[in-house]
Amino acid sequence: MPKPADFVQEPLITLEAFEDLLASLHPFSAVLGIEILDIGFGNATLRLPPNNSNQRLGGMVAGPMLMGLADLALYAAIVGATGNPNAVTASLTINFLRKAPPGGILAHATILKTGRMSAGQVLLVPDEGGDPVAQVISTWSVPRRS
Repeated sequence: MPKPADFVQEPLITLEAFEDLLASLHPFSAVLGIEILDIGFGNATLRLPPNNSNQRLGGMVAGPMLMGLADLALYAAIVGATGNPNAVTASLTINFLRKAPPGGILAHATILKTGRMSAGQVLLVPDEGGDPVAQVISTWSVPRRS
């Protein structure tokens, strides 16, 4: 009898190919210095490294930085699940749960549904551990491949 691990799908893009994709089609993604740690089939883990420029008054990581991190994490997970680099964000809602302390932030993205309209979520947690600082839900338009 097959084990659940036998049904695990490989991502439709490698980490290296995704980094090349960002460099060639989305060079703006380099602005935040986000590190791509892992891409799976419908999931991804990215990291916003510590940077004083990402902080707002009071020393917390600014909301726009968290939103950019979450959006890129979902893009990685979508491309990992569909292989389609032409996917675009249709909506993104962020729920700030607590202040994001200075330091690195990890984004754990999971795709919940794939299709022409895909949906996913991201939990943003401090690099040092602890409770999530934000939860993001998002839908994506995934055009048909030609």
